[in-house]
Amino acid sequence: MELRAELLKSIWYGFTALDLEKSGKVSKSQLKVLSHNLCTVLCIPHDPVALEEHFRDDDDGPVSSQGYMPYLTKYILDKVEEGCFKKENVDELCWTLTAKKNYRPDKSSTTILPEKDAFRLWCLFNFLSEDKYPLVMVPDEVEYLLKKMCMAMSIEFNVVELEDFISQDAVQKSGFTVWAFLEMMNSGKITRGIDKGIISMAVEEVYREIVGDVLKEGYLWKKGQLRRNWKERWFTLRPSNLAYYAGEDRKDCLGNIILDGNCCVEEVEDDQILFGHSKWIKNFLLPALPDRDGKRCMFCLKTLSKTYEMSASDTKQRQEWTTAIQTAIRLYVEGKTSLHKDLKLKRREQREQREKRRQAKEEELQRLRALQEERERKLAELELLKEAQRQAQALLEQDEQRRRQQHEQLQRALEVQLREAEEARVSMQAEMALKEEEAERQRKRIQELEEMQKRLEEALQQEIKARRDEEAFRYAQAGLLAEEEEKMKALMSLQEEQEEYILKTQREKQELRQEMENKSRALDEAQRQLEEVRANRHRVDQDVVAAQRKLRQASTNVKHWNVQMNRLMRPIGPGEKRPSLGSSFSSFQIPTQRDPGLRLRMKSEERDEESKENVDNSAGCELEKRHSHASNGDMDIP
Repeated sequence: MELRAELLKSIWYGFTALDLEKSGKVSKSQLKVLSHNLCTVLCIPHDPVALEEHFRDDDDGPVSSQGYMPYLTKYILDKVEEGCFKKENVDELCWTLTAKKNYRPDKSSTTILPEKDAFRLWCLFNFLSEDKYPLVMVPDEVEYLLKKMCMAMSIEFNVVELEDFISQDAVQKSGFTVWAFLEMMNSGKITRGIDKGIISMAVEEVYREIVGDVLKEGYLWKKGQLRRNWKERWFTLRPSNLAYYAGEDRKDCLGNIILDGNCCVEEVEDDQILFGHSKWIKNFLLPALPDRDGKRCMFCLKTLSKTYEMSASDTKQRQEWTTAIQTAIRLYVEGKTSLHKDLKLKRREQREQREKRRQAKEEELQRLRALQEERERKLAELELLKEAQRQAQALLEQDEQRRRQQHEQLQRALEVQLREAEEARVSMQAEMALKEEEAERQRKRIQELEEMQKRLEEALQQEIKARRDEEAFRYAQAGLLAEEEEKMKALMSLQEEQEEYILKTQREKQELRQEMENKSRALDEAQRQLEEVRANRHRVDQDVVAAQRKLRQASTNVKHWNVQMNRLMRPIGPGEKRPSLGSSFSSFQIPTQRDPGLRLRMKSEERDEESKENVDNSAGCELEKRHSHASNGDMDIP
């Protein structure tokens, strides 16, 4: 995530550089070129069709940064692998794009920075800027960067020039933009009187330290592993490794010491070797070893595979190197990859804490001001209350004096009234005597009037009672009249019901009479039919008697024929003669049972007898039904 954030800062400058109209949008053709170049410097395969497919549903117009971000994240940043590319190449690409549009220094000025130094300051600005867009750098980070450069140039930092530049309105409102920062550096206010070569070396040193994560670099003596001789090498320390080169140009890397948790240290003292784990940083590097081969400022670094003996030029350098290596190992143990990223986060936290303390102090000041204003307001109210109290006291005194004057006036008036009342009393007594006499006469008159009033009241009561009785009689009479009227209404309704009932009864009688006539006619018709049925029954009885007689005759004939057949069926022995049947049957030949004509005739006779019996039975049942219908008076009329 940290690598992606750093890449996005550089890419943001490249995207805004392509926005020539400052509308926040870039054409697709320019984005294709930018995406292809980014894939090239990031060492990832480029898909030229992905951009078109990603924006297939959009129009042919330009694309905003919010629209380009999903494509950038999916097809480019998600494929980036740390260590497979050089971030400096990405920065150079984005610097080339943005410098053409935004970086226009005054060519006639003698204090203008070289293009390489401007690029490195741009990278430093991106590294130290806030993680929000548009990218700005707070004045504290600018001061920190300028102090680092002044330390690298071994000069004193001039705070006044920076404060003058910060006092500008544009800087106060939004903070330092990179172009304002480069303008300040090109103005020469900070680096006045310093050679450009020194400035370039300082910029490079600070760039390598902050952006390149170089904790320290310089010459050290190193003892060989095979030949055991001492050679001077250029060492470069980063949080994860310690590399050494043949020279300061760093072209030929002779070795790389990996600093991890498997490293340990040793201290040679009295021919004893002490080992300790690398997580105990205070035991990792020991700054003092005995003098060997004339190298007094030696220190030793040991890994699992090798032991490295090194020597600095003096004690101060040795202390700086040991401290720097301890810092690198501490960063590895804490899981951090960059010292200055950690320091930037700490400075940001300190700024936030200072801002919180400042806000808290301002809130406290505002609260104190509010309390002071409240206290002053209450004092003013208290003064007003005191003034009101004094005015009220004066008013009370005036009222008291006015009341005294009124009391005195009232007292004098009362005395006058008392004298007048005394005189009036005397006159009133005389008048009272006269009044009493008049009152006695009036009292007698009143008694007479009271007696007359009593009599009148009694007469009135009697009249009221008589009127009440009369009213009660009237109410009773009205009730009787109402009751009589109700009874009349009931009587009239009963009379109407009676008349309706009489009419209904007459109609019912007429209907009953008509129904009785119809029934009598139906009865006569039934009697007539009964007589006919009886006559038919008599005829049927005669027919039945004749049929029975014929049946008895037929049964007699059948029995006779059966006897004759049995006699004929007896077998005739040899020499016997057939007996003669007489004169009447001499010519009659009786067939045997095997004759089929005889069997058919016998079966037909039996069926005729059964049919006759069935006819007789059905006729008998019909007669019985007719007799039963006739007896019940419900015979059907044919």
